[in-house]
Amino acid sequence: MTTLLLALLVALALSLAVEAAEGGSARPISVRPGDLSVRLAAYALLTLFWLVSSWRPWLAAASCVLTVAGLAAVSRLKRGVIGEPLAFSDFALLPQVPRHPDLYYTRPVTDPRIGLPLLAALAVVGLWFWLEPTILPGRALPALACVLGLPLLLAGLALAAERAPLAGWIAGRFPRPDIEADVARCGQPATILAYWLRWRATRGAPVAAGLPAPPPAGPDDVLVVIQLESFIDPTRLGGLPLPLMETVRGQAHQYGRLRVPAHGAYTMRTEHAVLTGLDADSLGFGRFDPYLSAGGREPTSLARLARAAGFDTAFVHPFHRDFFQRAAVMRAFGFERLVMEEDFAGAPRVGPYVDDRAFGRRILAEVAAARGPLFLFGVTMENHGPWKPGRLPGLDDPLAQYLHHVVHTGEMVEDLVRGLADRRATLCVFGDHAPALPTCRPGFGDTATDYAIFRFGEPRGPNPGRVDLTADALGRLLRSAWAEPARGQAETRASVAVPRS
Repeated sequence: MTTLLLALLVALALSLAVEAAEGGSARPISVRPGDLSVRLAAYALLTLFWLVSSWRPWLAAASCVLTVAGLAAVSRLKRGVIGEPLAFSDFALLPQVPRHPDLYYTRPVTDPRIGLPLLAALAVVGLWFWLEPTILPGRALPALACVLGLPLLLAGLALAAERAPLAGWIAGRFPRPDIEADVARCGQPATILAYWLRWRATRGAPVAAGLPAPPPAGPDDVLVVIQLESFIDPTRLGGLPLPLMETVRGQAHQYGRLRVPAHGAYTMRTEHAVLTGLDADSLGFGRFDPYLSAGGREPTSLARLARAAGFDTAFVHPFHRDFFQRAAVMRAFGFERLVMEEDFAGAPRVGPYVDDRAFGRRILAEVAAARGPLFLFGVTMENHGPWKPGRLPGLDDPLAQYLHHVVHTGEMVEDLVRGLADRRATLCVFGDHAPALPTCRPGFGDTATDYAIFRFGEPRGPNPGRVDLTADALGRLLRSAWAEPARGQAETRASVAVPRS
């Protein structure tokens, strides 16, 4: 017992030193007794967790310190690229890394640069097991009591944390998401654990609809909404002007900057905001990955409202069905038909992903094949990171690669504008987030991308012109405007039933 207590004290002290050094003067840790006790309690839980796996106090202590250091290092890297620290929801994305290593700045475990360090680490752990004696009692029954008792104790603590009074105490300490402040107050491990518990306690909260239902769809109505991967006006990065941007300024009904919920990643946040019209504050602790909570079952789903109004609904995305659980989520949102990677088997690629121009041709083909009103939501892929050497022949600079791809995005949108010009249709395009480039780091443009709404096939009134929006406001715009044609015109149904602003 003395050895265990000494190892625990060392683990707490070194873990505290790691986080203090990591925060530095920019994010000094809180030394208030309450905050410090929460931080140290999380370190102690980590140590006990590793003790369950080894029953060797010094190995458990070292594992705790290495875990804290690893979380701090990953959080620092994430903060530098994305602009926020590590969150509990990031662990739900880990299974995607080995399945889709090309989407991340990582390598498969079969790569010697990954596999050999892993083997070396396993060898060190094995050697430590051999050198450090276990603290389990020598007799069978006491040893069995320890082996079963400590895991049951930790499991019981986890269950207690979801019930009163402990759940209320955690809610009082972490009433709402403020991740940077909470990491500085209570540390990375405590914040991850507390946010996970708060998310579990609040994820079933109902979401009020509160948005108007659209009138019935007309026979020729078409609404096409395209989420453009990592799209911003390239002149904001020093690139050449896109002809598309001149088209937007000259022909779009409305356009402007779009403030999105993240920088450089987390497509699902912007996607969810547009498809539901819900802002991040309304999601509580589910804001970090909205699909973990309702998973597309929100009553405010644009696709669900479109189906109720008589639209056919289609989701088009030239990538794997399992990524972000897109297929399951989109069906839950109310999309009847999914057009995904297997439907682009013969499509040309630029770099690792399907050419945006080929994607645009598929969108127009879907519109042409429609036998009634259609709502189509598409998500492009060509401009997805990572931008690294070998992606494009003769172009290894990340910014040069991005600017090469974004030209194709612009051409695709111009093709859509031309292809829909003779129909009664609305086209909305928007960027999901700014690219995670060395020349485009967090804070760039206040996480703003660009959006545009085009209207075709009706007399054009005055255009609002440039109107800057948030992603959820764009989602609400695409819903609230549905109700406008119904006022005073329900008897004739001569007006267009697609969104108007």
